[in-house]
Amino acid sequence: MSGDEWITLFVLIGTLMGLAVGRFPPSGVVLAATITLLLADVLDAGEAFSGFSNPAPLTVAALYVLAAGARRTGMLSPVVSRVLGRPGRDRARLARLAAPTALASGVFNNTPLVAMMIPDVVAWSRRHGEAVSRLLLPLSYAAILGGTLTLLGTSTNLVVSGLLEESGRDGFTMFEITKVGGPVALVGLAVLLTVSARLIPDRTGAANDVAATMREFTFEMEVVPGGAVDGTSVTAAGLRHLSGVYLVEIHRDGGVLGPVDPDEILVGGDRLGFVGRIDQVVDLQQMAGLRPPATARSISAPAGELAFFEAVVGRESPVAGATLREARFRGRYDAAVIAIHRAGHRVEAKLGDVRLRHGDTLVLMAGAGFRERWREGRDFLLVARLDGADPVVTAQAPIVAAALAGFVALAAAGVVTVLEGALLAAAALVATRVLTFAEAKKAVDLDVVVLIGAALGLGRAVGVSGLAERIAEGFVDTFDSMGDFGVVLGVVVATTLLTEVVTNNAAAAVLMPIALAISTTAGIDPRLMASAVAVAASMSFLTPIGYQTNTMVYGPGGYRFSDYLRAGSPLTVAVVVTNAAVVTLLN
Repeated sequence: MSGDEWITLFVLIGTLMGLAVGRFPPSGVVLAATITLLLADVLDAGEAFSGFSNPAPLTVAALYVLAAGARRTGMLSPVVSRVLGRPGRDRARLARLAAPTALASGVFNNTPLVAMMIPDVVAWSRRHGEAVSRLLLPLSYAAILGGTLTLLGTSTNLVVSGLLEESGRDGFTMFEITKVGGPVALVGLAVLLTVSARLIPDRTGAANDVAATMREFTFEMEVVPGGAVDGTSVTAAGLRHLSGVYLVEIHRDGGVLGPVDPDEILVGGDRLGFVGRIDQVVDLQQMAGLRPPATARSISAPAGELAFFEAVVGRESPVAGATLREARFRGRYDAAVIAIHRAGHRVEAKLGDVRLRHGDTLVLMAGAGFRERWREGRDFLLVARLDGADPVVTAQAPIVAAALAGFVALAAAGVVTVLEGALLAAAALVATRVLTFAEAKKAVDLDVVVLIGAALGLGRAVGVSGLAERIAEGFVDTFDSMGDFGVVLGVVVATTLLTEVVTNNAAAAVLMPIALAISTTAGIDPRLMASAVAVAASMSFLTPIGYQTNTMVYGPGGYRFSDYLRAGSPLTVAVVVTNAAVVTLLN
């Protein structure tokens, strides 16, 4: 191999290792790899950063603005309850949820779609006493399957389309990927409803775990010196027969009194330890003579306006890998963490010493505006309120629906490009005041945009260095005995396995140049091979970290790692074989 091929190979291996370890933001890892190839003269500046002039990153940015508009107006909220209906047969209910979700994911980026639907699905499950684990993982899987129906379904499709353009070919049209993604989605949904859904056990999500299991939730209030209950007994203060909450101990002068005598006289400065349901704690905060503990008093919101939230730690969150103390969580987010949920269980440890991980669900107390401030950022994949829904501007929902429909129709008809349509739709939301410019700017996940731009540069290096052709020759020699199906199956399997270890966009960027070289050597239509890579790069069902929607439902659904492997295995086999078979038949 030439020097450029060796350098590219070593950088590529280092990039995959960095992404697999997960200690650094994927955008930073891929950007560092692209810069390294620039400094090593494998790429010139124009080639290294050509991805940032590609339509893909800007299109994704515009789609985030559209998603923010839909989330802000609650466009999908009425749909969820109507789709789920009343408790009944599991399979029928799942079909009513999965099919519309998959269709919606075809025209609406699946990651923000799932983020919007999770709170409504959880609320429905609570109202009807259903296990939320039966719904959330199928929701994620259906959204992933639907994301392969059109160019807009996931950012991975746009990355592959951008790499096609980088190779000198035209990018995907709106529905070009549908001829491969459509059959895969249909087979996947059938397997999801008939096989995978049966393999998902009943689990208790983070919110239900905290709310329903009283002994697992503790909370302190402080007696205000000179206040209404200072000098009164526990019974006289009204703390003897609370609904759903029990006073179990009093911390006073370095000691602990408990169990608490009903006639015990309260003293200013006493810290009262309660156990009980989260939704009942609000009543305590409004009781005269009591105030939240020091951890909560530092939150800049009146006690009566404090609310409870669950937030899922993202892969690129600045708190991932740090303890709450190291991350200075309270000062950073103006919120106090009161519980941590991990892999289906509450973390039983001193919270300040727990090192947070990607996918952890934090139960926290903050001002009522916490969700509005942080739901669009990269710190948390999901922010959902536990004690009530946030108000939405439903009167503007038709504006968002019209902008999205117009965008899809014009782009599909070829009147405008996908990039132009996305920018026009995003601009319409700002012009009609659905979103302010500041809100639109905040909605864009800059890390994803940078990752896509840098990944396109990395993919270009794999191609121009000659490494793609070298790998392609060995690949075709290995699988040639199986014919075209074997060659395509090998590419699909490699892409699927890689996307479970690294991000879907990075997997597509790495495999795409190799897949194009393989298609040339094997005589397979390169556009069909590109579709196979795009579909395979999105098909992450085996782990909670391979795709963002899987991570989003991990904590709220109370899942364990093994749940993904159990339910995702038959689904993965089905979509891999279908993907390879469809491409072979169409070639």
